[in-house]
Amino acid sequence: MSPVRLLVVDDHTLFRRGLVALLAADATLHVVGEAADGVEAVRRARALQPDVVLLDNHLPGATGIQAIAELRDAAPLAKIVLLTVSEDDRDLQAALRAGAHGYLLKTIEGDVLVQAIHRVLRGEPVISPELMTRLVAALQASGGPAASALAAEAPPQPEGGAQLSPREHEVLQQIARGASNKEIARTLLIAETTVKIHVQHILRKLGVSSRVQAAVLASGGTSRF
Repeated sequence: MSPVRLLVVDDHTLFRRGLVALLAADATLHVVGEAADGVEAVRRARALQPDVVLLDNHLPGATGIQAIAELRDAAPLAKIVLLTVSEDDRDLQAALRAGAHGYLLKTIEGDVLVQAIHRVLRGEPVISPELMTRLVAALQASGGPAASALAAEAPPQPEGGAQLSPREHEVLQQIARGASNKEIARTLLIAETTVKIHVQHILRKLGVSSRVQAAVLASGGTSRF
C-alpha cells in the first residue's frame, strides 16, 4: 500500500514541525505539505490532493472550521480531521456540521493519532473518546442543528424498527463510547473482522449511515430496536 498522504495545517510552527517529524517516523504516512493558515491550506490542498488534512481550528483569519467547506471543494476526496486544543462542544458540533470527518484533541498520543488517521480512511469517524459521550448526550438532549445534520445523512429508519442481537447491543454501546473496532474486539474478546460485520449489521438495522448516528441512537436507549 502507498503511504497515506497528509497535509498538516497549524499556525504554531514549533508544534507543526514537531507533528510533521512524528508522522514522518511512521512508514505508512507521508506528509506532502504544510500550511499555517486557511488560505494557504486551501491552496495547498488543491495542488497536492492529500488523503487526509490535519487541521487546527485556531488559525489566523478564518478558523479551521470556517475553512472546511473550501477544503472539501479543493480536495473532494480528502478526509478532514480537526486536531485542536478546543474541548468546546460547540466547536465539535460545528466541525461535524461543516463536514469534518474527525475531531481530535492535541493531547492525543502519537500512536493513537496514527491509528486514527488510518481509521478515518476506512470510513470510521474519529472523535476523541472523552468528547464522544458529551457529543451524543448533547445531540440527544437538544435535537438541534447538529443532530438534524447527522440525521439528514441517513436513510429513513426501517418501519417498525429492527431487532439487534445481544452481541450487537454490546457492540453498539462500545460505539457510543467512541471505541474503535480494534478496541471493541479487545473489550468483547472477539475478532476485529467479527466486529466489522456486527457494525455493518447494526447500521443496516438502525437505518443509519455512520457510527456517530448510531451512537446518537444508542445514547437514547436501544430497547426500541
